[in-house]
Amino acid sequence: MTQAALQALPIVLLALAAAALASFLLTPLAIRFAPRIGAIDHPGEVRRVHRQPIPRTGGLAVAAAFVGVGAIGLLANELFSFGPPLRSVRMPQVLALFGGVAVGTAVGYLDDRYQLRARWQMLGQLLLAGIALLAGVLIENVVNPLGGPSIRLEGAAAMAVTTLWIVGMINSANFVDGLDGLLAGIALIAAVTLGFVSLIELPVQPAVAVLCGLLAGALLGFLPYNFNPARVFIGTTGVFAVGYALAVLSVLGSAKVLVALLVLGVPIIDTFWIIIRRLAERRSPFSADRGHFHHRLLDLGLSHRQVVLVIYGLCIVLAVLALGLSGRGQISAFVIIVVASGVTLFLLTRRAGESLDRHSYADEQEGEALHDVREAGHKLSGGEGT
Repeated sequence: MTQAALQALPIVLLALAAAALASFLLTPLAIRFAPRIGAIDHPGEVRRVHRQPIPRTGGLAVAAAFVGVGAIGLLANELFSFGPPLRSVRMPQVLALFGGVAVGTAVGYLDDRYQLRARWQMLGQLLLAGIALLAGVLIENVVNPLGGPSIRLEGAAAMAVTTLWIVGMINSANFVDGLDGLLAGIALIAAVTLGFVSLIELPVQPAVAVLCGLLAGALLGFLPYNFNPARVFIGTTGVFAVGYALAVLSVLGSAKVLVALLVLGVPIIDTFWIIIRRLAERRSPFSADRGHFHHRLLDLGLSHRQVVLVIYGLCIVLAVLALGLSGRGQISAFVIIVVASGVTLFLLTRRAGESLDRHSYADEQEGEALHDVREAGHKLSGGEGT
């Protein structure tokens, strides 16, 4: 690790700790706020696995911690210049990141409150992509899978690829948000990996690492409330905010798109095969069902927590691969995983069958340590323990 990276590391850890504390204290408030706005997720749909109404306002706490701590940090850095310089990230791009997360939070909140149709959600996703494009967040180079120099993207091509990446990332986050703690944990692993890559690869990007630390902290503080059995869901609010943030962070500076592609391989590949299957069945790719990878694992007899931990493990393995492989190696690994996952999902589908029953999933008792952590958060935030 270079001297610049070592100098930035304390700031990265400080950003992570501050965002984690803010999210940990804000989440109980978001839980108490949910009934007032009607943002409650009720059981009953075939694809639901929870058995009681649960607030879906967790994304408000995650987004508020990320944007709020980030804004305070930017102001403090302007006044005291103690943080790493924003050499690799222009201020309009940073503002597009925070502003886009705020807009995504608002669009997601409308869906959590009013259950928007898919077309309106797609318009919101395109709006977020437009915010990034206006700030100059563009994928301008793509690794040539056949070797040789990277493929240069310009103008409309760069805008189209970037838009596809942002919209695809948000939808991948949406599709994987099916079990307690799944999206938050996967996004946490991805944010940590992107931040680590920003410090170890040349040129070192301390500002990107700090931004990744903010996102990782916001997710880390929220996860104790969201891990099974969840007391709050991240909701569409969190899906839009986290999906957009990961998409932009992977593009900022020297793009880490391939790293994100591998680390987030599970939700991205699951999304790809789900869309293929739904189109083959002549259904809308955005129609809801329970054919996702995590549902198939549940059908094999794994518990809720075991499924989540297995997928965490897969994401960590993919993160290690992303760190150890070059650009062409990352593409080859991703292609192999796409094919292997398609075969695996096909076999799991045949094994599990199409009949899925949420009532077959036994409730799991909450561990004492996790319960104590959640209660501490409620007390610190001024709420009453439940």
